Amino acid sequence: MTEAGHLTTADIGDVPGPVLGDDARALARRIVAKYPTPRSALVPLLYLVQSEAGWVPRKGMREVAELLGLTTAEVEAVATFYTMLKLHPCGRYVLSICTNPSCALRGGKRLFERAHELLGEDCEHVTADGVFTLEEEECLAACDTAPVVALNYVFYNRVTEEALESMIEAVRAGRVPEASRGGVPGELREVSRTLAGLTGRLPEGAEAERA
Repeated sequence: MTEAGHLTTADIGDVPGPVLGDDARALARRIVAKYPTPRSALVPLLYLVQSEAGWVPRKGMREVAELLGLTTAEVEAVATFYTMLKLHPCGRYVLSICTNPSCALRGGKRLFERAHELLGEDCEHVTADGVFTLEEEECLAACDTAPVVALNYVFYNRVTEEALESMIEAVRAGRVPEASRGGVPGELREVSRTLAGLTGRLPEGAEAERA
């Protein structure tokens, strides 16, 4: 990571075996077919990798490069740019807490500190139970409803410490609360599948996708 906090290729984790199986590769070809040039499918395919592995390991980037006829360096350059692509194992739910001025003035900094206390020392990587990854977020562009917390990128507005504690407890119990604007966020793999341009649940939905 650079002094400015930007990720580099040195920050990318890896796995020993292949990431995309036969079903996932079939889905990848279907995604590529939607675009006039194969390289335009790069970001969706990285989300497909994340939906399969739960994050984006270097091996998955190499597989995407091979599918699209790109160099690994070209794929890594994109993967390290987008913060929603996770380069190391992370929790099933990414808990993002804004601490920029509007949210900070309404208690965002304290919310982040409280989340850290509740989730434990390693929570900015992944909690011991595999449920959460905590992120201190830059502006979430919802300043009028500060302080804002996002769960897998779905917003919860005007969050109090008590509401944050209840949210964490509920998610751990498998009862994800409804977001401020409606809807219940899915797990990160599910969200990544949607961002890849696919529908249906995974991994059993792969066959249905081809039907």
